[in-house]
Amino acid sequence: MRRILTVTLLALCIGACQKDADVPATPTATGNTAAAASAPLKDVIERTPKYLVGITFPPVANQHAPLARALRDYADAARDDLLEAAKEADATGQGSVPYDLSLNFTDISPRPDVVVIAADGSLYTGGAHGIPLIARFTYLPEEKRLLQAGDLVTSEEGWKAISDYVRKELADEVGKRLVEDDVPEEDRAEIVKNAAGMIEQGTAPDAQSFAQFEPIPSADGKWFGLRFVFPPYQVGPYSDGTQTVDVPASVLKPWLAPAYKARFTGG
Repeated sequence: MRRILTVTLLALCIGACQKDADVPATPTATGNTAAAASAPLKDVIERTPKYLVGITFPPVANQHAPLARALRDYADAARDDLLEAAKEADATGQGSVPYDLSLNFTDISPRPDVVVIAADGSLYTGGAHGIPLIARFTYLPEEKRLLQAGDLVTSEEGWKAISDYVRKELADEVGKRLVEDDVPEEDRAEIVKNAAGMIEQGTAPDAQSFAQFEPIPSADGKWFGLRFVFPPYQVGPYSDGTQTVDVPASVLKPWLAPAYKARFTGG
C-alpha cells in the first residue's frame, strides 16, 4: 500500500510541476517558504539514526526556474514520504533498519534545444526492497516550460496507435527473455499470459501511461522519436527493472500536435 501511495503522490507532483501556471500560494505561506522555493538547488545529504537521505541535482537545473521547481517538488515529495514513514515506524517501535532515500537527477540532454533530466533512485521504508523512483523531465528552454506527453499527442486515436506499438515491443521482449533464459516450453504460456496482463494495464492508451519519456536525437539535428520509460511494476515485475521502448517518428508523426511536428525527423 505504501508503494502505491508513494508512486501516486510523486506522479501527481510531476503533473502539477509541468503545468504552465504556478500553484497559488496558500494564505499561510511565509516569506521563508517562498525564499526556500526560489533558492538554488543544492545536493542534500542527511544522516540520522532513523534515516539516510542522499539527493543530487545537475547544475543545469538552476539555469531554468520552472525545471528547478519541478525537480525540487519531486525530491521534496519523496523526502516527505520518507519522514512520514520514519515517524510512523518510531511511533510503533518498528523500523530497526534505517530508512533510506537515494535520488539522483542526471542531465541526459541530447542537444541544446531541450534539457532532459533523468530521475533515478529508490525509497526504502521496509520490506524486501526499496520503492523505485523513476521519472523524466523534458524542458524546452525557448518556451520556458516542461513538455508533457499530453502536449505532443492530444487524440485518443494517437495514444491507441502508440499503445499498440509499445505493447507489441514489450511482448516481443518478453518472448526473447524466455528464450534467452531457456524457460521450458510448458511454462512459457503462463508467463506470457501474466506478462500480457501487466503490459496491457501499464500501457493504457492515454497520456498518463506514457508520462515518462525522453527525446531520441537524430543525425539531422531533430528528434528521431521518443523513448518511453516504464518504472518497475508498471509493465512488469520488480525483477524486470526499468523498461524502455523507442517509438520512431514514423509511428508518432500522424498523431503529433502541429506545434511539435517540426521537431521530429520527417516532420
